[in-house]
Amino acid sequence: MHYSPGAPILRSYDLQNWEYIAHSVPTLDFGSTYSLTGGQAYVQGIWASFFGYHSTKNTWYWGGCIDFATSYIYSASSVTGPWSRLATINKCYYDCGLLVDDDGTMYVSYVYNNNIWVAQLASDAKSEVKSQQVYSPPSDIGYLEGTRFYKRNGVYYILATHPATSEYVLKSSSVFGTYTIKALASSLSPPISVAGNPHQGGLVDTPSGQWYYMAFIDAYPGGRIPVMAPITWGSDGFPTLTLVNGAWGSSYTSTLSTVSVASPTGADYFTSIGPNWEWNHNPDTSKFSTGSSGLTLYTATITYDLYAARNTITHRILGPKSTATIKLNYSNMKDGDRAGLVLLRDSSAWVGVKRDGGAYTVGYTTGLTMNSDWSTANTGTTTSSVSISGGSIWLRVTADIQPGGTKQATFYYSTDGTNFNSIGSAFTMITSWEFFMGYRFGIFNYATSTLGGYVNVPLFQLDSGTGTTPSSVSTTTTKTSTTTTTFTSKASTTTSKATTTTTAGGWLYWLYILRIGNDLHVPE
Repeated sequence: MHYSPGAPILRSYDLQNWEYIAHSVPTLDFGSTYSLTGGQAYVQGIWASFFGYHSTKNTWYWGGCIDFATSYIYSASSVTGPWSRLATINKCYYDCGLLVDDDGTMYVSYVYNNNIWVAQLASDAKSEVKSQQVYSPPSDIGYLEGTRFYKRNGVYYILATHPATSEYVLKSSSVFGTYTIKALASSLSPPISVAGNPHQGGLVDTPSGQWYYMAFIDAYPGGRIPVMAPITWGSDGFPTLTLVNGAWGSSYTSTLSTVSVASPTGADYFTSIGPNWEWNHNPDTSKFSTGSSGLTLYTATITYDLYAARNTITHRILGPKSTATIKLNYSNMKDGDRAGLVLLRDSSAWVGVKRDGGAYTVGYTTGLTMNSDWSTANTGTTTSSVSISGGSIWLRVTADIQPGGTKQATFYYSTDGTNFNSIGSAFTMITSWEFFMGYRFGIFNYATSTLGGYVNVPLFQLDSGTGTTPSSVSTTTTKTSTTTTTFTSKASTTTSKATTTTTAGGWLYWLYILRIGNDLHVPE
């Protein structure tokens, strides 16, 4: 998508607890619109893409099609980077998957002209050797996309989805076919009420030989979230899902030992920008800094439109209900500046500080909307405001993103960090799927008159539920999640079309492409 850096990578040792560790695409260097200069790139950029490890070359690869025209390949010797662009290929590997064959040859599955194709890459992955159509879906199956490519026991498998209900498996003894097909999941009831059917995911195999299918479900307003179920392999060579009474189970017993990782909740003091943060489009790197005093955001754009303002930094929402709180030091804002905390997508609202005529107010602004082409339809209206002074304020948003929940967000401010006052009316989040990522929390600062002002954010705190008293600024940030003996089929982090790779050390890496999800979902 349009968030930068792109294609985040998460790590897990147990398929339950996940942590952000890196991004495969350091910057969206696909044109000026990806930097909000000369236009915008909302809902463009990185969609479904491939990710994999070449053990002989000791190299990780990411690749994807941008703007339906050009495919880019990035690589790194370590999964945590540094990542850099390796190649540009002038064709679109749409919804692609990567297979590194036993002899080290790299193949890419992708969709073209409503059919499934396979391309062979050169040994250096910088060009294509050949490509061939391998499957044309019949009318009773319909359009397929979201491919993933595997090999097991000498047999080639391509997973493909019929959006937004079903997952199919193609099987062949030869990489270029002929392929036969069988349904893996078809219109299954999801483990979360009022959510979509599980589909469009990938296979996971563990070091001890277990296999799982991890898919996603449309679970707006938060986004698309992962679900996972065990699979077994039949005598026909196809995988079969383990269901519960004909439906996706609400939980399954896991044989994997649980390993705690950094919790998604807690305080972030912005001594640096971690991999759990992404900018709305590429940032102007000269207009922000981090360090012992936290995040400093200088105004980078003169506009009345938050959607056009550069350097809004975003964070995925925690489901089913969570609260984001920031401390904002605002004494260095200039007249006309606006800074605050936004609930961001194509229908947005924010709580923040305005400086006008030398005076400061905290207010609630709602009604920010986009048109169907993602251009701005309305820059919003401030419906409630209160005069403030003192130079510091705490801002808070609580959002219920559970599909069967209220779908409402409430906004607050505090002048002492302890007592929070609600401001404005409750905001009802929309549930349309077209803005794939769903809602995010965002921190912004932009000018409407002149550049040069800045704000400081020494604290961001994410809490499950309705929120707690914000932490004091501290350098101690270690926090681990609790372990469990069973895993729910609702995985504990946001997901997407992805490929999982198991290394000799037993680490599991999952590439999360931004088309898919926005929220982290804690199992109920």
